[in-house]
Amino acid sequence: MIEEKEEAKWYVLHTFSGYENVAQQNLERVVEKFNLQERIFDIVIPMEEVIEEKNGKKVIVSRKLMPSYLLVKMVYGDDIWHTVTNTRGITGFVGPQGRALPLTEEEIFKMRLEKVQVDITLSAGDKIEVLDGPLISMIGTVISVDMNNQKCRVNVEMFGRETPVDLNLDQVRKI
Repeated sequence: MIEEKEEAKWYVLHTFSGYENVAQQNLERVVEKFNLQERIFDIVIPMEEVIEEKNGKKVIVSRKLMPSYLLVKMVYGDDIWHTVTNTRGITGFVGPQGRALPLTEEEIFKMRLEKVQVDITLSAGDKIEVLDGPLISMIGTVISVDMNNQKCRVNVEMFGRETPVDLNLDQVRKI
């Protein structure tokens, strides 16, 4: 029986190499099949956006930040450990002797797993500076703001032309 005091924490799962998506889908099916929505809340493949050169042009692409790993927000217990580690594509939890070790608050913040409400007043036409990510220190102009998702669309000058990019509000500063 789950006590109400138990809190969901983020854990790291190891998967077979190249099977992160399959492992994520399998675990999502297990959660649905066994009605574990009150114990397992979120399953994430950590991704990052990077600028790569393809056919002589620079493009922004998403790539896996931690290949062969999934991040799971859940209320831990022996029953959940058994269910998760027996899911196809998952080899186990990251931690001592395969036991789950939750991520620290600092690790969660660095990976942007928890949304931080940003109190920022931005509107279309405002000038901003990018504070984080591959576009750090670039200056842009706000096109639109989505406060519900804590995101903004910004035009930045890249590769000799204005390029729209989506950024988290905590990645920008009004100038």
